[in-house]
Amino acid sequence: MKTAEIASRFLDFFEKRGHTIVPSASLVTDDPALLFTVAGMVPFIPYLSGDVPPPYPRAADVQKCIRTNDIEEVGKTPRHGTFFQMLGNWSFGDYFKADAIRYAWELLTTAESEGGLGFDPKDLWVTVYKDDDEAAALWSEIAKLPEERIQRLDKDTNYWSTGLPGPAGPCSEIFFDQGPAYGVDGGPATDDDRYVEIWNLVFMQYEISNVTSKYDFDIVGELPNKNIDTGMGLERIAFIKQGVQNMYETDQVRPVLDLAAELSGKTYGANHEDDVRMRIIADHVRSSLMLLADGVTPSNEGRGYILRRIMRRTIRSMRLLGVDGPTFPTLFAASRDAMAEAYPVVADDWERISQYAFAEERTFLRTLAAGSVILETAVAETRQSGGESIGGEQAFLLHDTYGFPIDLTLEAAEEAGLTVDRAAFDQLMQEQRTRAKADARARKRQLADTSIYREFRSLGETVFTGYTELEAESTVLGIIVDGVSVDRASAGQIAEIIVAETALYAESGGQVADKGIIVGPGYELEVLDVQKPVVGLISHTVAVTSGEVAVGLAASTIVDAANRRSARQAHSATHLVHAAIRDTLGRSATQTGSLNRAGYMRFDFNWGSALSPETRTEIEEIANNAVRDNLEVTTRVMSLDEATSLGAMALFGEKYGSEVRMVDIGGPWSRELCGGTHVSSSAEIGIINLVGESSVGASNRRVEALVGQDAFRELAAERAIVSQLTSSLKIPRDQLPARIADLAASLRAAEKKIAAFEARALADRAPALAETAVAVGPHRLVTASIGVAGSGDDVRTLALQVRERLGSAPAVVALGADVGGRPVVIVATNEAARTAGAKAGVLAKAAAAALGGGGGGRDDVAQGGGPDVSVLPAGLAAVRSTLERSAS
Repeated sequence: MKTAEIASRFLDFFEKRGHTIVPSASLVTDDPALLFTVAGMVPFIPYLSGDVPPPYPRAADVQKCIRTNDIEEVGKTPRHGTFFQMLGNWSFGDYFKADAIRYAWELLTTAESEGGLGFDPKDLWVTVYKDDDEAAALWSEIAKLPEERIQRLDKDTNYWSTGLPGPAGPCSEIFFDQGPAYGVDGGPATDDDRYVEIWNLVFMQYEISNVTSKYDFDIVGELPNKNIDTGMGLERIAFIKQGVQNMYETDQVRPVLDLAAELSGKTYGANHEDDVRMRIIADHVRSSLMLLADGVTPSNEGRGYILRRIMRRTIRSMRLLGVDGPTFPTLFAASRDAMAEAYPVVADDWERISQYAFAEERTFLRTLAAGSVILETAVAETRQSGGESIGGEQAFLLHDTYGFPIDLTLEAAEEAGLTVDRAAFDQLMQEQRTRAKADARARKRQLADTSIYREFRSLGETVFTGYTELEAESTVLGIIVDGVSVDRASAGQIAEIIVAETALYAESGGQVADKGIIVGPGYELEVLDVQKPVVGLISHTVAVTSGEVAVGLAASTIVDAANRRSARQAHSATHLVHAAIRDTLGRSATQTGSLNRAGYMRFDFNWGSALSPETRTEIEEIANNAVRDNLEVTTRVMSLDEATSLGAMALFGEKYGSEVRMVDIGGPWSRELCGGTHVSSSAEIGIINLVGESSVGASNRRVEALVGQDAFRELAAERAIVSQLTSSLKIPRDQLPARIADLAASLRAAEKKIAAFEARALADRAPALAETAVAVGPHRLVTASIGVAGSGDDVRTLALQVRERLGSAPAVVALGADVGGRPVVIVATNEAARTAGAKAGVLAKAAAAALGGGGGGRDDVAQGGGPDVSVLPAGLAAVRSTLERSAS
């Protein structure tokens, strides 16, 4: 039974039982405490928590998920994957335990010929929470399971909570027994791999508080509406139904595994370590494909960092299998073909997906080449110093800064007959993980709790009237101060205000929030920000400038008209620039992000190289031609399917409801899904002036523009500058570029002459400096401050010249200088001094310590520095005292 068929049977089963079939949400969640959709429940959290009224009483879905907390286990166990799919059925205050258990048992044990999954009841076990007598009795009654196959377990396995105050409840898990060949008898309580968990039924029935951990809390009462939240692992069902050993051998994953074996010349099943690598490749390629399909792009932070990490783990695993060249064009195409039946977007959007994937592979292969050079240097220095181990700090630097995997560092060190200080490396890694976890916990504490808005959202959605009016009359529904719901706020306080209707736009879709005021009887509020803390609710952060605002009072939301006008111009300009970019570069140059505020817009899009000046001019001209042509701007509300069938473009990672707002500028030329505010015709935009183009990551570019009056001011300022230059240089405007180029060339030539003169002047000081040498033990030592120098290289050159003049006897030279306002000390030693124990790197570190900075280098030449030039004499003195101690 194919994976897609299992999903289809699941959805058909629940649709026939009155469930609304909900499409999978994006892997990119809008939950601020999460980077990704890590579980099937994530899109339903607002409904399960009661923050948002559910749009249906019962639902079913197949949800895409990404989870990387167990990434090191991928490939080693039968069922750990970074990308997985959860089959779920949900009840929001509708049915409860009995029906949830009945539905699960019926679907699992109904024959395949009758639409079920065809499991033999004798192969199924269940667990319940130890105190949940009701669930145990229902399993006995409905499934006729004997008592020994209903096992009671503790909170750590059979109780669900988020680890925060709110809903919680016991759960019941269903396991498949793979048989005696896979382990010991005794059921899931043995925690043996023989028993595979396939379905978890969560009975969300209690409210908890005083939460000190995920399993330590107080139950304060029952929820007014009891919910059902279930999750069945699609990949786990698939590997059981397909008769294979693990999820990596199922039909959606195996093609990539087989290709990895073919490309490497390895045989799957012949070697355990190679098998693990092939399974990692199969899993990670699919995960990368699905993340790219949902708009995530490789980067060095956030979601992009996770994607980059799993893509680079893939490349590393191929390398460890003996394949050094590019493989993504083959591997990703195979994954695309395997996943396209379930997710057609991976084929429809292949041009964009492949562009990012292939560029990332090329980049990392270059990184590996560069890292290899750095590693070879570390190996050589370790050997030269007589060491046997590469330092953990060096290994961590390679890993953290250059992206060079520790596995390859270990492999290269072993080939060179060396080891790596793995304990030190692991300690640094652990410190980094600890910092990351602390940051994540802080983010979760700060952002995850939206329960304060629950009572306000239950009153209905906030009505936004700002598309057609700049003022709206309403009533104050709620006031929040310092995270607490209060009934009033007074002058001088900062508060959040909830009203029933508002004309003020809440930040979303790249458009920043409106400016404005809220006024009512006896009070006035300055609007500082407008946000949507939960779906359907608008909250205004305000400063109470006068009077006292209270719940129940009338409120008028008033938009700053001039600011809104400029914001509308900028947002509509963004749509024109997007269309112009696609006209110029092609359909693959799609939006990855934007920001619009009054008079300014920026637009991010996927593209692999910088735009030429000619291309920028062409994009700017196309956009301004659209302004000149006074194109009509129209908005229509329709179903998502209708909008996409008309060719409307959607932003990756953005969530859209069943109804969407489509914005046309000039008909289909610019047609996008957008909830922002816009001009009524393109001529209202005025002028679009592209002022910048830059890189914002691999295969990602950004253009920035000023719009309307701000664009005019910028052009007027440039005109004034040109006028000043033509007047000062007494030439026509069209000769300015050539004249400025001539002046710049003359300046560079003069700077070179000055640098050469300064270098000769420094070299002329070498004989006199050599004469100042004093005896320190067996060494002749020169220490001197040479004043201001153009660069550290100039000081280094002089130190080497002085060292040469001191002959073959042990000699040490330490010269200090002011380089750009910071102290620099260069230490140089000859071979005789090094034999006698004087190492330039050690002496430079001593100087750096005195200077309050850092330093080091080779044994023959090294450098130290710091922030304060006034302590330069102390740095030179530290060189002498360190040398004296080594000589005594």
